Amino acid sequence: MRLSVSKSKNSTSLYVIKSTYENGVHSSKIVEKLGTLNELSKKLNGQDPIEWANKYIEGLNKKEKEENREILVKYSPSKVIAKGEQRSFNGGYLFLQKIYHELRLNKLCTEISRKYKFAFNLDSILSRLLYARIIYPSSKLATFQLSTRFIEQPHFELQHVYRALEVIAREADSIQSSLYNNSLRISKRNTGVLYYDCTNYFFEIEQEDGLKQYGPSKEHRPNPIVQMGLFMDSDGIPLAFCINRGNTNEQLTLKPLEEKILSDFELSRFVVCTDAGLASESNRKFNNKGERAFITTQSIKKLKAHLMKWALDPKDWSLDNDGKTYDLTELDEKKDKDKVFHKERWLNENGLEQKIVVTYSIKYRDYQRSIRNSQIVRARKLIDSNPGKLKKCNPNDYKRFIHKSLCTADGELAEHETYSIDTELISKEEAFDGFYAVCTNLEDDASAIIRVNQRRWEIEECFRIMKSEFKARPVYLSRDDRIEAHFATCFISLLIFRLLEKKLNGKYTCPEIIKGLRNMNFLEAKGEGYIPSYTRTDFTDDLHEAFGFRTDYQIVSTSQMKKILKTTKS
Repeated sequence: MRLSVSKSKNSTSLYVIKSTYENGVHSSKIVEKLGTLNELSKKLNGQDPIEWANKYIEGLNKKEKEENREILVKYSPSKVIAKGEQRSFNGGYLFLQKIYHELRLNKLCTEISRKYKFAFNLDSILSRLLYARIIYPSSKLATFQLSTRFIEQPHFELQHVYRALEVIAREADSIQSSLYNNSLRISKRNTGVLYYDCTNYFFEIEQEDGLKQYGPSKEHRPNPIVQMGLFMDSDGIPLAFCINRGNTNEQLTLKPLEEKILSDFELSRFVVCTDAGLASESNRKFNNKGERAFITTQSIKKLKAHLMKWALDPKDWSLDNDGKTYDLTELDEKKDKDKVFHKERWLNENGLEQKIVVTYSIKYRDYQRSIRNSQIVRARKLIDSNPGKLKKCNPNDYKRFIHKSLCTADGELAEHETYSIDTELISKEEAFDGFYAVCTNLEDDASAIIRVNQRRWEIEECFRIMKSEFKARPVYLSRDDRIEAHFATCFISLLIFRLLEKKLNGKYTCPEIIKGLRNMNFLEAKGEGYIPSYTRTDFTDDLHEAFGFRTDYQIVSTSQMKKILKTTKS
């Protein structure tokens, strides 16, 4: 700030003015009118007004440097705001930007740009694709438009976004290995157990092409799909992913991605944990080599007869290695409700030696019965209201309990179809209530193996976040390379989000975090700074504490905001 002297015909006025720099244009604004020379001479009792004014401004500058100066922002109720002028900006992305730079994604973009020698700003494009995927999930066109909501404006055009997607697809493998190595700088990666799962994403089209193929949809939609395989570490943080054609057998997706981890990530000792759908004999044998091992869900219904009989036998069950044996028929429904009983035995089939661990829980039994009972209620309602809706159903559909008959009780051909609840099927399913099984080649205690397998829900949550919170589907892109790049950005966004969750010590749910970041908006006071328009909460306090900077002052001065931006990029 400096002194400005304005002379007119009748008086000389003194002003405090401040230099500003907006949109590449230097200008100045009046901060305060000190008064005329005559007015100040009377107030100052003969002291030189110019000398006093210079000392006063020197004090203001000193206070401003100490960031203790109260800023007066003037608005006029008679002035209309400029048409098209953006006044509100999101600052929640700053916390994502901090992790983005800790992962050195900006440097990776620089290396890729040098390799391909293109002119557009890959760092600006990739970062906005990631921040928007978490805060404003939408199409690529909408992302380009929404990226102007962030305090720092984008430096690219829409055409550059699609060109960047092609490059991201080509570099997807190197990006994943670099992310893993760089993530080790932020926190220790728990790679002792790796969880793998596979899901699919649908397209709002009907024509098959390239990666987009008809296959068994997880959501039972009649649309072409692509498959995504995902590895996650023991802390729930994504490790690597792959994209496959929609008609690929998901059991064939594990081995190629795991081989990439072995070669690119320099990992050789880990346990792979999967569900039953990925538990082929080939995958188990692949992870029975070297220092690798497996834990995989085993369907009791698909066991051989003698093994199924052993698994369902109520005798000879154990509990946390207490040295006792238990009979399931003698359990106390209340005292033993929260306990998990188990039994185990080793098998050697087709050259593969593995241990099967079966668990039984009263709580899990009650949960299964509760689900089935609600399905039976729905089945009865359908029989009573509109049995014409009956179609083929999958093994978990409530319609499986509806039995259709064309004969009367005495065996005569009926004139009309009759419907009833299949009590025989209900009895068969009840026999498996409360039981759960896994297979492994580890010699660890059954209780330890059970604890590892129980964390598979976290990889399922990863897919749920991408599908629901990040809105990764339906996919609107058509070219294979752009589709691969789309899922690469979803994967990186998930990695950044999970690291953010970890910094917050898991105190907040995914919707709470995303809503909190989305609501962290600021009103720009031209030439002065940014006024937070969000509500300060425990979440914002924890966020600021975890990242080491604050944005919740009554106003964040322009100079202070520049410091914050620099902090997020260090």
